[in-house]
Amino acid sequence: MARLLATVGVVVAAGGLVACTQEEPNTPTNSAPVIVPGRPGEEASTIAPGEATPLEQDPPNEADVTFVQDMIVHHAQAVEMAELAPTRASAKDVKGLADRIADSQRPEMDMLNRWLEQHDKPTVNPEAPDHGGGHGGHADHTSMPGFAGPEQMAALQAASGARFDTLFLQMMTTHHEGALTMIDEVRSGGLDVRVQEIADDIAVTQIDEIHRMRGMLGA
Repeated sequence: MARLLATVGVVVAAGGLVACTQEEPNTPTNSAPVIVPGRPGEEASTIAPGEATPLEQDPPNEADVTFVQDMIVHHAQAVEMAELAPTRASAKDVKGLADRIADSQRPEMDMLNRWLEQHDKPTVNPEAPDHGGGHGGHADHTSMPGFAGPEQMAALQAASGARFDTLFLQMMTTHHEGALTMIDEVRSGGLDVRVQEIADDIAVTQIDEIHRMRGMLGA
């Protein structure tokens, strides 16, 4: 009996020793540096993990709002031009390009107006752009880069066949190049990160379409 109790005592003591020497696993720590995006035009930087704090974004400035409102007006004219193609263009690839432009720029106008609503800024009616966005009734938008004047639009509306194809490609190329100028302006003068992303997305699409239209004109 004494031998049995001694054996039990050794086992209990051994168990206690194991329990005492067992430590809680170390909580993994993240020692990787945190990348902090810079403001538009600035490079990103890195900080230690413990120094990370929620980013404070600058509110949109006048350049951001003007770009968004003007781009809706700019898009509205591009869509107006593209909607002429199904009945006036003769080349299948011109009709296809016009469809692509209309199908991409209509939802972009909606997205731009949603951004204006989110920031409590006046929206623009794409069906009547002269009466929205703080531009004033019957505003003259021909000062916008690449924007076609009334005489140019009248000539496009009167054209058909091969003449329409050439005129459409020439005017739309100029129109897209004007949009890229507007994008360059907001890249240097704007502050809103989302507007910068939108501008970049529009630029990618329109640069691709410019290359396509120049190729079609040179064919």
